[in-house]
Amino acid sequence: MRLLIVEDDPRVGDFIGRGLRSEGYAVTLIDNGAAGYREAQANDYDVVILDLMLPDMSGTQICQALRSEGQATPIMMLTAMDSMNDKITGLRMGADDYMTKPFSFDELVARLEALGRRSIDYRQGDSVLEIADLKYDLKAVRVWCCGEELTLTDKELAILELLMREPGNLFSRERILSNVWGMHTDPLTNVVDVYIAKLRKKIDNCREEPLIETVRGRGYRLSKPRD
Repeated sequence: MRLLIVEDDPRVGDFIGRGLRSEGYAVTLIDNGAAGYREAQANDYDVVILDLMLPDMSGTQICQALRSEGQATPIMMLTAMDSMNDKITGLRMGADDYMTKPFSFDELVARLEALGRRSIDYRQGDSVLEIADLKYDLKAVRVWCCGEELTLTDKELAILELLMREPGNLFSRERILSNVWGMHTDPLTNVVDVYIAKLRKKIDNCREEPLIETVRGRGYRLSKPRD
């Protein structure tokens, strides 16, 4: 997923950029509002992250200008301005999400994943995910595997969509927990492992080489089978 970050504080920008690159994102970092606006106009990004207080052009002005031009790229405001009026103004100017500093990095990643899925749907009109013989029709909320339709719970569906959106990408237990349950700590200690095990039985039962891969101590990913 390609991210444009417009942030004039070099320490904050470096922290966010390094963290998101380590999660597998392609990051472009710009420290000037007007330059960030031109970059957002000229190139396609999955999500744009804007500070509000920027030199030459504020985050609110960038957001409003992009929306007035018909750009539908998801925009997140990431700022120290935390009053309710600031949040309302940002959202009314066309922002899709609003986070305040200081922030939880895991929550930032989870929100970006949600915005990224929205971006993929907009750009590709993608309502069907397919990997090998695994097929998930998002609009009909139906899943087929090995030629048979599966019955999955809401949580199993949410985990499956998360993994199928980014095949090959590694998802930590914390990221899965944050995306699917909206929590950052696991009160049941192994709820993610339990649901992954249930999902694995349903989609990997019919094959010799499993699609769901466990990376010991790090998390899970959905891998395409080797030819």
